[in-house]
Amino acid sequence: MFSSDSELIFRSDEEQYFDFITGAAGLLAVAGVGVAAASAYNWINKPKPTQLPFELDNQTLVEGPEFIHYSHFSKQGNAIKLISYIYEDAKTLYDGFRRGVRVSNNGPCLGWREGPTDEYQWLNYQESLLRAQHFGSGLVALGLRPGPETLVGIYCRNCPEWVLSEYGLYSFSMVIVPLYDTLGPDACRYIINQTEMSLVICDNEDKCKLLLNKPPACLKQLVHIQPISKETVELAKRKNINILSFECVQRIGAERKHTPMPPKPEDLCTICYTSGTTGNPKGVMLTHENVVSNASSVLLQLGDEKPNKTDVMISFLPLAHMLEHISHVGVFMGGGAIGFFSGNIANFMDDMIALKPTISPAVPRLFNRIYDKVQSGLSHSPLKRFLFNAALSSKENDLRRGIVGKNTIWDKLVLKKVQDSMGGRIRLIIVGSAPLAGPVLTFMRCALGCIILEAYGLTECAAPTTLSVHGDYTTDHVGAPLPCCAIKLIDVPDMNYYAASGRGEICIKGANVFKGYYKEPEKTKETLDKDGWLHTGDIGTFLDNGTLKVIDRKKNIFKLSQGEYIAPEKIESIYIKSQYVSQAFVHGESLKSCTVGVIVPDVESVKRYAEERGIPGAHSVLCNMPEIKQLIMNDITDLGKKGGLKSFEQVKDIYLHPDAFSVQNGLLTPTLKSKRSELHSFFQSQLEYVYRKFN
Repeated sequence: MFSSDSELIFRSDEEQYFDFITGAAGLLAVAGVGVAAASAYNWINKPKPTQLPFELDNQTLVEGPEFIHYSHFSKQGNAIKLISYIYEDAKTLYDGFRRGVRVSNNGPCLGWREGPTDEYQWLNYQESLLRAQHFGSGLVALGLRPGPETLVGIYCRNCPEWVLSEYGLYSFSMVIVPLYDTLGPDACRYIINQTEMSLVICDNEDKCKLLLNKPPACLKQLVHIQPISKETVELAKRKNINILSFECVQRIGAERKHTPMPPKPEDLCTICYTSGTTGNPKGVMLTHENVVSNASSVLLQLGDEKPNKTDVMISFLPLAHMLEHISHVGVFMGGGAIGFFSGNIANFMDDMIALKPTISPAVPRLFNRIYDKVQSGLSHSPLKRFLFNAALSSKENDLRRGIVGKNTIWDKLVLKKVQDSMGGRIRLIIVGSAPLAGPVLTFMRCALGCIILEAYGLTECAAPTTLSVHGDYTTDHVGAPLPCCAIKLIDVPDMNYYAASGRGEICIKGANVFKGYYKEPEKTKETLDKDGWLHTGDIGTFLDNGTLKVIDRKKNIFKLSQGEYIAPEKIESIYIKSQYVSQAFVHGESLKSCTVGVIVPDVESVKRYAEERGIPGAHSVLCNMPEIKQLIMNDITDLGKKGGLKSFEQVKDIYLHPDAFSVQNGLLTPTLKSKRSELHSFFQSQLEYVYRKFN
């Protein structure tokens, strides 16, 4: 699914940032209004049901012997045509931003605030466009050649300068290459070397220093957004790297006034590196057409609910990934405004209240935490829980009739605290990166009183490939194909999935599908076949109503709820280096935010450790001792850090099993490889028990 590294937003020390939810029940006590009165109030104030774009029991068109699924929006007369754009004046990202200038009537474009108590400041569209063009002109003046052969790195958190850099580069047909912290310094250097970038834009001194430490030979210039110290300037000089401020580049560009060289739809706009699971990250080459077709398809399917000039979106998911990037493109094409969170997650909810956004992309982890916090807040009061459940039941009945809103008495007396804590104006949320549990999705739709749609996609297809439709409030699916692409299922015999039976690997073809991996022709062939079908590695099935449900993963890779891909075999290969570990099985689920594991301890090492400390007991007894478990947890965690594992890859808890996995007990193949599905089934109860503490 979406490659969306959102760890920076959802670390374990952030429980306090959702404490507002425990107060959501605070207004429940005043809800002494009878249910009959509430029902009467709701009836009087109830909005009209949603006008559906097509029948909900038939959400896709199916054509040909391969049962290829298309969007109803792709139907033009008797033919099917996949769309590349919906606006004649917006076929590239360069044009799309200029469309925003026009349709917004030069309204607010980019917003930020300096401190946690400050108001948001805004650049309007015309000033944003001018500054971006000046920045691009400045880069040309510094020696960068206009054209899609020139690649420039952007190593920044979300901020106005990120967008100004991006559209400054597009003004001269150059290509952005986002870098981000979770890649790690070695991967960043690898990307710079592979793309032969001579210039990288950094937001702060730390990132400048990281790149100046063992800089790639091709790196000649750094542009910094925030002020840096004289020491860092001197370090850059010693490394023979020219370093300038963002403002300086803009001034140079304003003086030189190089004439823009707009891109064509077929030109590259970005090389978006996936964080990868094994080996080096891969650079996904996306064109302007790829991205515009995707954003246009989302806007077409949203219909009257698409972003417009009155909308404000909060930007907090990493802009280095395509879900957030596509969201920006859609808002700009509609003339809406984008406000950036402050960068400090401790102030995120304050940012929401100050900005009062109407639109937000989201990932399941955010919703899961809100849901858990609400349930915790209601657990100690039967009255509050009763009233809250009554409110949700009433709102859910409205959902089934296609009614969405926040003007019922339940909203005013019970749910207002939740809604106000997110600014009070949210009307549209698109969720991606990983599956969202049905009860959580329904809860959030009711509690927030807004449209929440689920999407499925990959970086390789510019983010969303499917999207649920407004009016369909069923759960546990990711909607129908967008009108820019077609989807089919193919056989995966090794896993007993067959397209003829309605299950198989999800394959995608269309205007949003990438052009290949940068300088990786063999890996491109593994993913993109000769007929242009992108093989996702995900296993899916189309439900009776034509919506897609993702049910499995072809490779031994899974995704956590915050969107991080996990390669368990890589983690296991590090953990078994521990003297205390004989075998390891790492497990994760798309509805969980962390990995857990089963460890078979090394008998001799554990016994020796126990004997040296006078701890009695047979091996099976030792496996139940907290001290032994903590010993192994500490050792494998330390090995994981030394082995370069990221925090989200490390297991958060383990179960110690005294008996080895073997061919005889059906847990290993004859070649002594782990049978992952059998291991999962065998240890299901233990894994569920270990996960229970994180619920």
